[in-house]
Amino acid sequence: MVVGIIESRCVLVLGATSGIGRSLALALHDLPSKPTVIVGGRRQERLDELAKTSDRIKGVQVDVTAGREALRGFVKDTLATYPDLDAVIFSSGIQLEFDFNHPEQVDLDALENELTTNYTSIVTLITLFLPHFLKLNEQGRPSFIIPVSSALSIVPAPWVPNYAATKAAIHSLSISLGAQFRETNIRVLEVIPPLVESELHDHQGTTPALSRVWMPLSEFTEKAMAGLVKGNSQIPVGFAAANWEVFEKGKEEKALQSYQHTLQLHKELK
Repeated sequence: MVVGIIESRCVLVLGATSGIGRSLALALHDLPSKPTVIVGGRRQERLDELAKTSDRIKGVQVDVTAGREALRGFVKDTLATYPDLDAVIFSSGIQLEFDFNHPEQVDLDALENELTTNYTSIVTLITLFLPHFLKLNEQGRPSFIIPVSSALSIVPAPWVPNYAATKAAIHSLSISLGAQFRETNIRVLEVIPPLVESELHDHQGTTPALSRVWMPLSEFTEKAMAGLVKGNSQIPVGFAAANWEVFEKGKEEKALQSYQHTLQLHKELK
């Protein structure tokens, strides 16, 4: 049975201080189920601003690049304070330009930080939250892992090659986790945005040009929320949906078939 986020009691939104994360957090707050929404991010003043809007919005400061033990402590503290937590949205992300025609100008520290922010920290946090979600599964309660990838996970943009690669990794991971959790109450719902109104590009100086063609944040949020409420495992929006139809449609089913075949082979080899 397909279950959507409308069943959630408590949602953590990471990367909630701006853009997609902030907008989704506010939309989730307005669900009929009246969930508690925990907004996480690095900028305390923005978390405080959000928390002032409702007693069901709680701010927690977190740096997803802080390292494994810091993230382990964050997950432990969050679950101790909010034991009803049943959904996590991973919206943290940065985008950097790299031109490999000039390898001497490629900042490998910045590249590694982008990889950590956009992918490694997310895998780490998913792994750390999973014991809690598996306990909810034993109780018959649904839980939700909600990565936010990108249209660039499907068709990369060569001027942001590492960003596109990290989002492709998140996309692939989402499909694999969805197959692994197929027989559980743990749902993986991947949101795949197009170019959306945000602060992501401010440091690149491209915001004025991109603002002429990006999807308004309010429009994106409405469409993404519709998919989350329905419980769609893949939620491509805007031109991401067109690319998904061409390149990705049917991939989940093929991945699941491959996974089931591999499990059967393992059984036969034992």
